[in-house]
Amino acid sequence: MTSIVSDYTTSGTAAVDRSAKCRPPLRVCMLVYAFYESDTRVMQYATALAKRGDTIDVIALRRNERVPEREVLNGVTVHRIQARTIDEKGLLAYAGKILRFMWRSIWALRRLHRQHPYDIVHVHNVPDFLAFSALFPKMDGVPVILDIHDLLPELYASKFGIKHNSLLFRCLISVERCSAKFATHVIVANHLWRDRLVARSSTGDKCSVIRNRPDLDIFVPQARKARRPNERFALIYPGTLNWHQGLDVAIRAFASVSARMPEADFHIYGEGPAKPSLIELAKQLETGCRVIFHDFLPSHEIAKVMATSDLAIEPKRATSAFGNEALSTKILEFMTLGVPIIASKTRIHAYYYDDSVLRYYENDDFAELAEQMVELRSDRIRRENLVANALKYAHENSWDARKHEYLELVDTLVNSTKRAVSLR
Repeated sequence: MTSIVSDYTTSGTAAVDRSAKCRPPLRVCMLVYAFYESDTRVMQYATALAKRGDTIDVIALRRNERVPEREVLNGVTVHRIQARTIDEKGLLAYAGKILRFMWRSIWALRRLHRQHPYDIVHVHNVPDFLAFSALFPKMDGVPVILDIHDLLPELYASKFGIKHNSLLFRCLISVERCSAKFATHVIVANHLWRDRLVARSSTGDKCSVIRNRPDLDIFVPQARKARRPNERFALIYPGTLNWHQGLDVAIRAFASVSARMPEADFHIYGEGPAKPSLIELAKQLETGCRVIFHDFLPSHEIAKVMATSDLAIEPKRATSAFGNEALSTKILEFMTLGVPIIASKTRIHAYYYDDSVLRYYENDDFAELAEQMVELRSDRIRRENLVANALKYAHENSWDARKHEYLELVDTLVNSTKRAVSLR
């Protein structure tokens, strides 16, 4: 199995714990154009800092009026400065909401920084240019992390049909380059993207890889009960519903073999622009009520649903340039929960996982995926073998096992800045 070492060199959790006892707590602000309560990556960072005694503010989106504008969650103060409904139909509508959020975040961050100066600001893309919201703290010498969850040029090319040789794509690369230059340090979500970012927009010494990893406080394995006679077999996909996620492939696959698995249902949890077309596709394929669409659930709730499912489907589109390199967070989460997985053999999935921990199908072939569904449904021993291997891999790659990489990075950036100021 491929063994990956983070680009950021660390000396272990014990070193972080010892240093935390003799250092003053930090004041940290995180900024993200997302719903904090459903963004596991941001929650992990913020909660890890809060647990060691740091003071954390998060500036984020508000899902609806029922969600408070300000709330403390697990020691993290969340400031929701703008509502968002995920219904954008084009690039202009998408960009308009982002620009409005950036304008509001600049002044929110300035106000909070004046009230209690921050030691570091951690900005999450998309978009990359959200990093410039930290302008006022940056002017005061505060280090800024830009965390690249997704490569913006490739994401927008996939989402809005932009060609890679177009002027707009080149402009997005220029924005990426300027944003990376503005940031003190750049975190990238996987190694393939880190290499590309270094090649076109930054330098190797300025970029680290921190993968999305399951939080063991949220993704807790459940005891698997013996299957009762006539009990429904649950296939599941939880996540964003975009074209590059390949849910249409999974729905076609399930529809083609549903008669061979009469006791099986396919549950799809999430929201996104592709949801209406996916619902219509399920109707056209006459899947009846066996492809079941569910609304969004917060991370703690969806983790419980995932844990009780029988087979996970990760159908990210391999023939999409973006989908081929966008690493799925859900794979490691399902591994941690002890749920077997069928996944599209994208370039990035093959980089991190071999076929001892999950079952692959290739080239977005719905017929091959369909046969994998039937085979794993009928082969309990194969499912158990995949789960056993995956649990070992997940344990070695959990957030608890690797969060010291992030904590050390934060401390290094803050200490380096303070030393530079003291030498002036």
